[in-house]
Amino acid sequence: MANFYLSLFLFFALFLGHGVVELQASHHVYRNLQTSQSTSPNQPYRTGYHFQPPKNWINDPNGVMIYKGIYHLFYQYNPKGAVWGNIVWAHSTSKDLINWIPHDPAIYPSQQSDINGCWSGSATILPGEKPAIFYTGIDPHNRQVQNLAVPKNLSDPYLREWVKSPKNPLMAPDAMNQINTSSFRDPTTAWLGPDKRWRVIIGSKINRKGLAILYRSKDFLHWIKAKHPLHSVKGTGMWECPDFFPVSTYGLNGLDTSEMGPNTKHVLKVSLDDTKHEYYTVGTYSTAKDRYAPDEGSVESDSGLRFDYGKYYASKTFFDSAKNRRVLWGWVNESSSVNDDVKKGWAGIQAIPRKLWLDKSGKHLVQWPVVEIEKLRVNQVQVPSKLLKGGSVIEVTGVTAAQADVEISFDVSDFKKAEKLDPGWTNPQLLCSQKGASVKSALGPFGLLALASKDLKEYTAVFFRIFKGEDNKFVVLMCSDQSRSSLNSDNDKTTYGAFLNVDPVYEKLSLRSLIDHSIVESFGVGGKACITARVYPTLAIDDYAHLYAFNNGTENVKINGLSAWSMKKAQLY
Repeated sequence: MANFYLSLFLFFALFLGHGVVELQASHHVYRNLQTSQSTSPNQPYRTGYHFQPPKNWINDPNGVMIYKGIYHLFYQYNPKGAVWGNIVWAHSTSKDLINWIPHDPAIYPSQQSDINGCWSGSATILPGEKPAIFYTGIDPHNRQVQNLAVPKNLSDPYLREWVKSPKNPLMAPDAMNQINTSSFRDPTTAWLGPDKRWRVIIGSKINRKGLAILYRSKDFLHWIKAKHPLHSVKGTGMWECPDFFPVSTYGLNGLDTSEMGPNTKHVLKVSLDDTKHEYYTVGTYSTAKDRYAPDEGSVESDSGLRFDYGKYYASKTFFDSAKNRRVLWGWVNESSSVNDDVKKGWAGIQAIPRKLWLDKSGKHLVQWPVVEIEKLRVNQVQVPSKLLKGGSVIEVTGVTAAQADVEISFDVSDFKKAEKLDPGWTNPQLLCSQKGASVKSALGPFGLLALASKDLKEYTAVFFRIFKGEDNKFVVLMCSDQSRSSLNSDNDKTTYGAFLNVDPVYEKLSLRSLIDHSIVESFGVGGKACITARVYPTLAIDDYAHLYAFNNGTENVKINGLSAWSMKKAQLY
């Protein structure tokens, strides 16, 4: 490790007086809109407690970490408009993951290795509590290359200034390694192996085969490409924003990214560029072979497990050493038209950070909003246990329905009339689209109507439906139906769905929804499945929004308990 510390010392020493010059990225999608600004004073869709800057476009969360007790969120940001372009690494800090202080952009084009763009990446905490960031730069030839940046002043807990290695790029496509120059991006947090070598993976593809390219280093400055990827899957296309981390096989605590041992599994998450969905597998990491193998039964395609089955992409986790938890961030894009985004002057928000751990079954992950979000709860309303008859709707009053946190639990006692699940109904999103909130069955749909207008011309329905599957086992479907979320026909009102790993005979069906003006984040059965929706009602706005519990099935269900809170506004900027 002596060489590592020497190299690191020289790197920091060399950069203490290094200056940077701000330039602009040149990769454009909407060239005529990249610098457009909104003049609309009416902003009914801005969130009260989900992170977003005052204006303009944001996307991927980057370099998330905790340093000296301060949480850091970097994110892709266009400082000049509400569409993708001019991308820099914006930077905000927090003491609680909920209230944020903005800082100047941390990383922006200034070297040949990033002159055409500073794209996504991750943070690693090196020995001695020294943060380092790997990010993808776009060079003058529009090649995607990997760069390193470190803080200028380690004594500053807010890490307000960053300097770049003069050796950048540290990893790049060339004639020898044959890496795809336009598909080589988004380096992960690095981990330290038993051989004291660092590893990092970068997303890529060869034709239609997605792969996680593996690099190794003794000193974090000189990186050698491994002969084989950490993992690859045919037919999945480009792997964006990969994430690779260990999870404990018992308990809820998180693990440092370099943690290995007998009581750990590993998770590999990739964001599929072709479908704009993410999927993950749980499996085993062989340190001897430097290969990852998903567990038997894990589905390695877009129909596999997902952190979120709705509008959620480019996610990134980090180990919160202060609270021994793994925390997940995710970008939530708009479902409105580009013209509407430009009019309102902003696009994109970050989902509420989630604690993440391995389910006791060992087959999938569980997620739950970080406990700090509960500090925003006020004016609790409780509905006692009561029967919710088939075809009935009850309003939850006393909360600000446009900015709320609601938890509800259902109890079903009679399953005899459950609808039979057709063996061909294997796609939950398609099934939710065909059997939306207005389609009756025996057991379901029952759940919540969020951001609903008084006359129910608009609502976002989040609900359960119970089917009888093979061998008389019951199957629970969770849906988020946006089909009636807005009278504005220009919005994407896709319906989302997921099957839940739960037995409703022995477990209550619980649902939690975080409602925040234009977003509904829902967590089914304690976070076994999550669905996030972006919606833009025209009637159910601010004080005109309502919240209901409903049962559109023919059979009665019991509300075991309901608690709802109005949510205070967080400090976001």
